[in-house]
Amino acid sequence: MLSPADPVIIVLLGYLLFVLKVGPKFMQNRTPFDLRTIIKGYNIFQIIYNVWMLVYAIHFLFFLRLYDLGCMTSLPLDHEHKHRESYFGTLYLVNKFADLTETIFFVLRKKNRQISVLHVFHHVSMPLVVYLFIRLQGFAAVILYCVLNVAVHVLMYTYYYLSSVSKAVQSSLWWKKYITMAQMVQFGIILSIIAYTLSQPNCNVPRPVVYVSGCLTLSFLVLFSNFYIKSYLLSDRKRGQKS
Repeated sequence: MLSPADPVIIVLLGYLLFVLKVGPKFMQNRTPFDLRTIIKGYNIFQIIYNVWMLVYAIHFLFFLRLYDLGCMTSLPLDHEHKHRESYFGTLYLVNKFADLTETIFFVLRKKNRQISVLHVFHHVSMPLVVYLFIRLQGFAAVILYCVLNVAVHVLMYTYYYLSSVSKAVQSSLWWKKYITMAQMVQFGIILSIIAYTLSQPNCNVPRPVVYVSGCLTLSFLVLFSNFYIKSYLLSDRKRGQKS
């Protein structure tokens, strides 16, 4: 399992320390940094990286057909395509750590309101859980979930990039609304897949991996639904009352 000296634990603790305490204190009496050029580059990187993961995973899931999609167990160590499973797992894990950069941008730009419980919980739990699954040889069970997540991230970072170069996109609420809806639909599909997997008594997918995935996905669905209601439904109602 994990020890306090594990590099993953050290990185995530350092992240929490910076975004919750050290970073805000450092920026307290400073002017926000202008990171527009850096953020544009970061968004382009994320779009390209996530598109590559999506294409790569679709190829070995639906063209090579290496798995039973209803019961995705790890390939044997001597399987000729085992390296593809490991490669995608590494790509996805690295991307989850790259996602942490987004919060650092918030701190340096003094966008502290965007550092919500949902945001921090999501960014810490994902790399931690993915790393555990890889260590426990259970990552194959969640590859399909990761592919759905990658597809949503392509949409999300495309929006982020377009909003960084277009004020019209930046001021448009419907993009944000439908991206949040896509994230909630993603969680609903994942929970359906998990339920189907658990309904098969002869499926050898590691049950702890499935249970942890289910609990994490359900918590995301609740938190994102709460965000959606507060940010869009209630705000639309308030705007309607004012008009």
